Amino acid sequence: MSDRENVSADDAATAPDLLQTAAQCAASDLLDFAAQLAGLAEDLKALAAKPIGTLSEPIEAGGHPEASRIETIQPPAPGDEATRHPPD
Repeated sequence: MSDRENVSADDAATAPDLLQTAAQCAASDLLDFAAQLAGLAEDLKALAAKPIGTLSEPIEAGGHPEASRIETIQPPAPGDEATRHPPD
């Protein structure tokens, strides 16, 4: 057998080992990802159980939060879609 044939035989023998190692790494990564998702789900569950807080911004004399903090979105007028730009 030549050196080239020996290398090919060795590669063929190690390929299943590499595939098994890759599969184990992928399974480990999936388990880590699943654990992270479970943690995020618990965090979301805890946040969903909390009531929505009140506005902590200072209130002006008119009874509204600072005008600079309020953003309103109005639909574009008919025919105005091409000239409308998103707010900065």
